[in-house]
This record gives sequence, C-alpha cells and structure tokens, in this order.
Amino acid sequence: MTSPVRLASAQDAPSPKDGPLPQAEIIPYPGAHPAAAEMKKGFDFSPVTDRLRDAALAVLPTLLMIAALLMVWEMACSSETSSLPAPSKVWTESKEVILNPLKGVEMDGIGIKIQEGGDVGIAGHVLTSLKRVAVGFSLSAIFGIALGILIGQSKFAYRALDPLFQILRTVPPLAWLPISLAIFQQAQPSAIFLIFITAIWPVILNTAAGVQNIPATYRNVGRVLSLNPFEYFIKIMLPATVPHMFTGLRIGVGMSWLAIVAAEMVQGGTGIGFFIWDSYNSSLLTDTIVALAWIGVVGFALDRIVGWIGRRIARQA
Repeated sequence: MTSPVRLASAQDAPSPKDGPLPQAEIIPYPGAHPAAAEMKKGFDFSPVTDRLRDAALAVLPTLLMIAALLMVWEMACSSETSSLPAPSKVWTESKEVILNPLKGVEMDGIGIKIQEGGDVGIAGHVLTSLKRVAVGFSLSAIFGIALGILIGQSKFAYRALDPLFQILRTVPPLAWLPISLAIFQQAQPSAIFLIFITAIWPVILNTAAGVQNIPATYRNVGRVLSLNPFEYFIKIMLPATVPHMFTGLRIGVGMSWLAIVAAEMVQGGTGIGFFIWDSYNSSLLTDTIVALAWIGVVGFALDRIVGWIGRRIARQA
C-alpha cells in the first residue's frame, strides 16, 4: 500500500522567490517500519514453508492434547493395584505388537498376502477387516445412492419406502448377525452383509435429502434446456447433491468400521475384532489397548479419505 503524503497548507506554501520548491514529505504507513521491512526481506517464506507452518499449527494442538492425556493416564494408573495398565506398561508388555505390526504380511508386485492362520501381526488383522469393509461399503454406496435418488425424485417411492427404511435403520448391527449367518452359512459373506446393511441407511437418507433440496431454479433450468434424464443427472442433480451424498458416505464408512469390529468379535477367525476378543480372553489387556488405538487411527483415516474424495468431486462437479 502506498504511504500517504502530507500536503502543506496554502499559508505554508513557499514563494517562487524563495528558491526551488522542497520535496513532499513522505509519512511512513503505520506498521511499515524500516526495521520490519528489513526483517521481512531476511525471511523469504516460500509456499512450501507456509504449508509446513500451517500443517504444524494444525497438528500441534492435537499432539499437545494427546501428550497431556497420556500424562494424566500414566499418573492415574501407575500404581500396581490399578486394573487399567498405564502407557508405560502398555509399551513394556506389548512392545512386540507395536514394533512388528506386519508379521505374517507379505508385499509383492501383485498385492498384499496375509498368512493363513498362525501368528499374524496386528496390521494383518486390520488389512483383513479393511478388505471386508471395502466390499460391504462399496455395495452400500452403490445401492444407497441409487435408492436415495429414487425416493428423492419420486413422491410415491418416498411414501412407500421411507417408513420401511426408518424402521430398519434403527435395528442394531449385531441384531442382523443371526439373520446373515442363517442366509449365508459362512463368516466372510455374513460380515460383508452386516457392513452393507449397517452403512446403507445414512447413504440413502442423506442422498434423498440432497435430491429433495435441489433449488427450484435448477429444476427450471433443466426444463428450459430440455435436458434428458441422464443430462439432468450429470449437469444438475449430481453437482447439487454431492455434499449430501458424501455426508452420508462419511457416516456410512464410520458405521461400517464399527460393524465389522463387532461382527469379528462375535464370529472369530481373523480381523481386528477377533484380535481384540482373543487378547481379552488371553488376559492381554495391553494388546487390546494397542488394537483400540489402531481402530481409532484407521477410522479417522477412512473418514478423512472419503471427505477428501467428496471435496474433489464437488470442485469438479
């Protein structure tokens, strides 16, 4: 910003007889101190440095909070009579689980192979659960978006299906487990069905809400341009409903992760839920705490990934 110029009054104006006119006096803009300008020249913040600084400012409060919680936990559970192990005890007793999570996991050019049976690290159990979540959640996303668009566009379909959906979505995930076992007779497809039936409801309801809340002006533009149903979906409906769709997908992926952990605890076999239940039965409470940390981190990552995809699609739409 250009510094303001202080103009002299008419009475102070010098006469031509007095010689050449003096130069106008430049008053520095407030805050534009020469020393500050020199300091700014010395620190050339590049875009990469700015991003790193912003990332550090975003992560630092979380790290400080985690450190404070660990400190409080350590002080509260450091006594020998405490039923909950302190963080130091978790590290001592579960050091092998923490440092070798990829035990029994082989990576090659084709993909990831997890050892069948035997001693498998915690990352192998997490990957097994993620495979089930990927299949079940993908099915719930496809059918959920399709049904959401249907009941959002059609009043008849909404009146026919919405009460049924509202009833079914209140059923707890584990209540579907006996039904899925009776239908599929195997643990793997039963777990995938449990994920599907748990995650589909928020996808349906949020997608339907997005379709129903499309502004009337957008619909009128489609009529004026005589768009066919496919063009209307691509150019008007999809851009307007993407935020609602991905709100439902973010809720759905979180519920999928909750459902698979609960299902694996009951069914057994493999997966992070089985690891937790097996650790508890083996009186390895520290391993259970490590598994809970993995579950939280993976759930957080899944939510952020779906949210990032939603933002990218919303910008392109």
